[in-house]
Amino acid sequence: MERLQKFRCLDSFALKLLAMALMFCDHMWATVIPGNLWLNCLGRLAFPIFAYQIAEGFFLTRSFRKYLGRLFLFALISEVPFNLMYGGSPFYPFHQNVLFTFCLALLLMRLLEKVRERSFPLFLAAALLAAGAGYLLGMVLMVDYYGYGVLTVLVFYFARRFPWPWAFRLAGLAVINLGMMGGMQLPVSLFGRVWEFPQQGLALLALIPIWMYNGKPGPASRPLRLACYAFYPVHMAVLVLLWRLIV
Repeated sequence: MERLQKFRCLDSFALKLLAMALMFCDHMWATVIPGNLWLNCLGRLAFPIFAYQIAEGFFLTRSFRKYLGRLFLFALISEVPFNLMYGGSPFYPFHQNVLFTFCLALLLMRLLEKVRERSFPLFLAAALLAAGAGYLLGMVLMVDYYGYGVLTVLVFYFARRFPWPWAFRLAGLAVINLGMMGGMQLPVSLFGRVWEFPQQGLALLALIPIWMYNGKPGPASRPLRLACYAFYPVHMAVLVLLWRLIV
C-alpha cells in the first residue's frame, strides 16, 4: 500500500491544471486547429476530472451558497464566449456552457444530502429520482454534455456514499460514456483486425489522474481560485478571436 501512495502525487490544484489543459486542447480542436483529432481525443478526459472536482468541492466547501454563487456568476460571464465558440453568435439559446451543468448537479446533490440526513432508505429512492431528474433537466435545458454531464457529477457524488467507490466510478462512467453517449468511432488495429472503439470511451482514462489525487488542496489563495474560474471564459474568448482572425 505504501508503494502505491507515491503515485498519488496530484493535489487539487494540479488536477485542476491538468483538466484545464485538456479542455484547452479540446477547444483548440473546435476552433483554431480543427484537423487534429488527437486534441479532441485528449479533451475527452477533461470533463470527468472537472466533474469529480465539483463533487469533491461540494463535500469540502465551507459555504454551499458561495460555491454555487461563484459557479453561477461565472456561468453567466462565460455564456457569450461559449455561444460565440459553439454557435458563432453572442446569443445562442440551443446550448448552455458547462458551468450551468455543474450548477444543476450541485443543486441535486444539496437536495440529496437533505434527504439523506432524514432517512437513508428514503435517500436510496431519492437517488434514483435525482438521477432521472438530472438527466431530463440536462436534456431540456441543453446544458453542455446535456443530461450525461449531470449524471457524471452524480456518479462521483454517489461513489462517496456507497461501498467500493472505485468500482462505482468505473461502472458509472462506462455506462454513461460507452453505453448512453453516442459519437465518433475510432478505428483500432488489433490482432490483425480493425475494430471500432467509441471515442467517448476515452473519458474513462480520466480515472487514472483522479486516482493519483492525494486529497490535498495545493495552492488555494483567493486570487488563484478566481483565476481558475476566469480561465474558462477568457480562454474561449481568446480562441474565438484567433479563430475569427485566421478565418
